[in-house]
Amino acid sequence: MPDDVKLPPDSIRETRLAEALSERYLAYAMSTIMARSLPDVRDGLKPVHRRLLWAMHQLKLDPASGFKKCARVVGDVIGKYHPHGDAAVYEALVRLAQDFAARYTLVEGQGNFGNIDGDNAAAMRYTEARLTEVAQALLQGIEEDAVDFRATYDGEEREPVVLPAAFPNLLANGANGIAVGMATSIPPHNAGELCAAALELVRDRNATTATLLTHVKGPDFPTGGVLVESREAMREAYETGRGGFRVRARWEVERQKGGTWTVVVTEIPYQVAKSRLIEQIAELLEEKKLPLLADIRDESTDKVRIVLEPRARTIEPAVLMETLFRATALESRLPLNLNVLDAERTPRVMGLREALLAWLDHRHVVLVRRTEHRLAAIARRLEILAGYLIAYLNLDEVIRIIREEDEPKAPLMARFELTEVQAEAILNMRLRSLRRLEEMEIRKEHDKLTKEQKKLQGLMASEAKRWAAIGSEIEETRKRFGEETELGKRRTAAGEALPVVQVDESAFVEKEPLTVVLSEKGWVRAFKGHLPEEQEVKYKEGDGPLFRLHCLSTDRLVAFGSNGRAYTLKAESLPRGRGDGQPLRLMLDLANEDEVVGLFLPTEGARYIVASSDGRGFLCEAAELLAEKRTGKQVLVLDGAARARVCREAVGDTVAVLGDNRKLLLFPLEQLPVLTRGRGVVLQAYKEGGLADVKTFSKSEGLSWRLGEKTRLEMDTRPWRGNRAGAGKLPPNGFPRTNRFGDD
Repeated sequence: MPDDVKLPPDSIRETRLAEALSERYLAYAMSTIMARSLPDVRDGLKPVHRRLLWAMHQLKLDPASGFKKCARVVGDVIGKYHPHGDAAVYEALVRLAQDFAARYTLVEGQGNFGNIDGDNAAAMRYTEARLTEVAQALLQGIEEDAVDFRATYDGEEREPVVLPAAFPNLLANGANGIAVGMATSIPPHNAGELCAAALELVRDRNATTATLLTHVKGPDFPTGGVLVESREAMREAYETGRGGFRVRARWEVERQKGGTWTVVVTEIPYQVAKSRLIEQIAELLEEKKLPLLADIRDESTDKVRIVLEPRARTIEPAVLMETLFRATALESRLPLNLNVLDAERTPRVMGLREALLAWLDHRHVVLVRRTEHRLAAIARRLEILAGYLIAYLNLDEVIRIIREEDEPKAPLMARFELTEVQAEAILNMRLRSLRRLEEMEIRKEHDKLTKEQKKLQGLMASEAKRWAAIGSEIEETRKRFGEETELGKRRTAAGEALPVVQVDESAFVEKEPLTVVLSEKGWVRAFKGHLPEEQEVKYKEGDGPLFRLHCLSTDRLVAFGSNGRAYTLKAESLPRGRGDGQPLRLMLDLANEDEVVGLFLPTEGARYIVASSDGRGFLCEAAELLAEKRTGKQVLVLDGAARARVCREAVGDTVAVLGDNRKLLLFPLEQLPVLTRGRGVVLQAYKEGGLADVKTFSKSEGLSWRLGEKTRLEMDTRPWRGNRAGAGKLPPNGFPRTNRFGDD
């Protein structure tokens, strides 16, 4: 702005930055929620999809017409209704036409619209499209004042706020979207089952979700598959509008000569790209994490056919598939979050019953509006027909007035008590309409419209009749798109929760020896084979060894943190030793200030001694240290600034405790309690400092410690023996100045 231009004082308003940001972010959030991400419960469409269907309707791209270039459709949409990028609009159009993405496609495509492998569609200048019968059902009655219209973004056109939706599109096709602070995820369902459930609500508006689920068997995905969710979990999900559904690939066994067999996968879970699925299985094969599987082949054409060869014919097919379901996307969990915009444009989560009732209420509003529109049209036509009949009854007089009067409208109205509409219609009649046959046709039309008018007036006067009419419309939709049709046949098998197939966890991993190395700075890696102790391992500059142990790829390791928590590590999931490894904190919920004080392979049936820096501890069973979750398991409860110092297997009959004050105490192991969780008991009393180290040993074998490369042994341990919680005495001569036994 030029320096000499001054703004009027009232055009500048001081606002706190926090308030300005809050106001603008709220406006953005509401725009995202209302006009982009969440579907409307009434027609199940987001604004971009609604505008696409409306633009195609305006272009007369109905199922009986020819196709038009998608570029033409996208151009109309972004030019008239949806001021966004053409690529985003075309992607939305493509998805509506993909029979593997939409259960009931709203657009019929001609050309390359992508495939289940995840390949993209051709450019919009090459592809063509038109509406399907399902889309036509969504638009049915839109020209009859069935819904409200609003001005488009530039005010030059009009667009529908919602479609009439004679098809239960929200649940039939589902929706996915991420807004600001909320999201939606609705899987597709079978339209015939939804119509049956809606008819149940028409008969009894108080029908429960359990009753509706006798009709709705769960999601019905366009790619098929087998639903393996329990009925109880499904009922809770549909009751609350939140939950999820497990879907597995459909497979069958093909027997071959010599007793060999293969598994053929014919359907894969929804939203899983076939090529990516095969890549995932091939990668696991290469990493030797699927030892029961020998090979995988893709023999698909337009139908899915994935061939899986077992490692041996003695393997049970169910066990092979169970290992694949657990390790790959052949089993997927699809969430349900029925978060939608209701009739008042308020976002909220609905259950199945509430969503169907919202659709039925919308159909009731559409029926009333269409009936009122039709009654108004009948009234206008009856008015004109009544004028025609008056003209036929007084034909000679009408002709005389028209011939003699310069402005015949007013005399006609005065002479026969006509309305202006009737007089205008008579004056616009053609001479050929004066024949006797035409008069008979007018009388027939008048009688027919009068009967229709009475019927519609009776419909408007009775709510029961209106709901009966809605029931008839839904029954017609059920016949057009239900399970009796090729399109409406259920594709996803409505299974129950399957019986558990016992699979050895080691079936996922090829058993091989590993050497696990954890560095001082917390980097972990696993080398193939059991490396000898003398073999050098390289570390990053400034880093060095902390723990090094031998195990198998099928083992579970325990990492004990200074926060008193025990974590479980799967040996096969550790990064291999070709590089520097990976920070352990990325694999475990371990804070930056916490360290690993123990890393070991737990011995079944063994006990471990855990101790904190304030000199408290107890014994813990090995099974209590295993926790198959990232956050681990709290074992040692710490007070104040105390930290966990030791977690070591308890062998022998005696405990040796060493304090920071360089006092050594030996007491019987039986004086320690066995706990699953707690602070423990006092091991050694201190005036200053805390615990430096602790170990267990057999009295008969003597107390040993490491001093440099040598191991020292003290057989006469009587001077240091006492009871738990004693002070202890100075250690034997030659004990290391580090105050550590050095057995790690």
